[in-house]
Amino acid sequence: MATPMVAGAAVAAAALAGRYGILAWHAFKVRPSVPRIRRFYEGGFQASMTRREAALILGVRERVVAEKVKEAHRRVMVANHPDAGGSHYLASKINEAKDMMLGKSNNSGSAF
Repeated sequence: MATPMVAGAAVAAAALAGRYGILAWHAFKVRPSVPRIRRFYEGGFQASMTRREAALILGVRERVVAEKVKEAHRRVMVANHPDAGGSHYLASKINEAKDMMLGKSNNSGSAF
């Protein structure tokens, strides 16, 4: 007599676990997507390039060694080079940011 009761409880437990699993999967599928961390600076440019803005454009910290600045400049330029369909304006801003971070800036601004 106890065997049918145990079997019934096991079937009920399996059904409840399955229902919970289906509800959890559905909640997982309809959750809002979390925006990922943006790798590059997106926003308007200031009239005169600052060190902070240059670091944001290149995706590095304000105090960083020259090798990392050059590596970041190369990475961003590959994505935005005018010969590969990128903008001349963005390329000039990226170059200006590199010059600012390396201390070569003469505060003349970009060509645009």
